Amino acid sequence: MTAVLHDAVSLRAVYGAFPTGVTAIAALVDGEPVGLAASSFTTVSLAPPLVSVCVAHTSGTWPVLRRAGRLGVSVLGVDQGALCRRLAGPAGERFAGASWQADEDGAVLLDGAAAWFTCSVDDEIRAGDHDIVVLRVHDLRLDRDVDPLVFHASSFRSLLPRPQEPR
Repeated sequence: MTAVLHDAVSLRAVYGAFPTGVTAIAALVDGEPVGLAASSFTTVSLAPPLVSVCVAHTSGTWPVLRRAGRLGVSVLGVDQGALCRRLAGPAGERFAGASWQADEDGAVLLDGAAAWFTCSVDDEIRAGDHDIVVLRVHDLRLDRDVDPLVFHASSFRSLLPRPQEPR
């Protein structure tokens, strides 16, 4: 197969064929919650425990957030689509109406998430128009009663089966 370069719109459409979970990366910075939404989260290693997230070079939030000693990664729950959109919006409105907790190290973890990680930056790797941020996991929790939010084809989805239409 011959490689063909495509425009950003085509790339986004094809990349969107791969469903991903959605995370919030957040911490207290100067006493205030700072965070962003990321669907590029993935596990990296069991030993040592590492995860990664990709952050655009154009992000104004990441340079602020990376100053924090600890970062909270919340795997958003199926009912948190509106919160995810806020986290991707204007910085001053991202935590409006959100319920969250900060641990003693300043990692912000969102209530209602499916899972939580407390991490620190282990490495950053420049890759195209993003940085791959490798995070070392220090603590984690899971809520088996919360289904994760899934992003697919530019829409939020659930892992639950769709109700069948009557025939």
